[in-house]
Amino acid sequence: MRRIGVLMGIESDPDARTRVAAFRQRLRELGWSEERARIEVIWGAGDAEHVAADAADLLRQSPDVIVTNGPIPTTQIKKATYAIPVVFVQVPDPVDLGIVTSIARPAQNITGFMHFELAFGAKWLEVLKEIAPQVRRVLAVSHPDHPGLPGFMRSMAEAGSPLGVDVTPAGVRNAAEVETRIEDFARAPEGGLIVLPSPIAPVNRDLIVALAARRRLPTVYPFRWMTVYGGLLSYGIDTVDLYRRTASYVDRILKGEKPADLPVQAPTKYELVINLKTAKALGLEVPPTLLARADEVIE
Repeated sequence: MRRIGVLMGIESDPDARTRVAAFRQRLRELGWSEERARIEVIWGAGDAEHVAADAADLLRQSPDVIVTNGPIPTTQIKKATYAIPVVFVQVPDPVDLGIVTSIARPAQNITGFMHFELAFGAKWLEVLKEIAPQVRRVLAVSHPDHPGLPGFMRSMAEAGSPLGVDVTPAGVRNAAEVETRIEDFARAPEGGLIVLPSPIAPVNRDLIVALAARRRLPTVYPFRWMTVYGGLLSYGIDTVDLYRRTASYVDRILKGEKPADLPVQAPTKYELVINLKTAKALGLEVPPTLLARADEVIE
């Protein structure tokens, strides 16, 4: 019996259980039935303090492989073990964050799958400006401890100047702070939101979507499921497919390959999803060029 530990993150993320199910299914397809491999999923709170405790609990179980979801669990596990193989998922630019030394040759005991390069912040800003040309001020919402926040902010600041947009970070830890920062920001005109990938997004999905609608703030999200639930537009990856691909690396490690020899994988495709009903409610006319590029249009 082989043991696979998964440090997953926020259970209230509506897409999380779908991702775990896809991971389990792909492992079964690769020959790792429940009789051959036991998968232990630990759901966490998302902040560094709780994740550190979860990581310690997982290590005490001595798994053969650890899968970590997101940069906060990954950095905590990296600090805790140099022996157990680790496969990370949904980490932005792991070289910049100091998680691996190289994309092609990760070294040590860790490899995995990126979800966004830090330069992708500029892409979110550009697509927001395309769907809402009137926007001159942007609030970037994220958990303050998210390791990718400084890099995303750098790329948005560089892109914002030629676009005539001023970008302000909003590091928020809970629903009260989310509401306060967005309400304060919305008092001035020509505003828009970018929700960055962090634990804040899944926990406060309904609140952020509702505030954006009430305050008529055009908003770009990193994941499809936020647009499905009423957000204006999302530009990001297929996270379920990413977990299927993660299972293939776990399979190879269980069969004897070393993480140091498995290159970090970048996304192969980004999805642009537009909610036309939300656009209409905000009084926005979606440019035909943007509609033509959309992978999914929700009507």
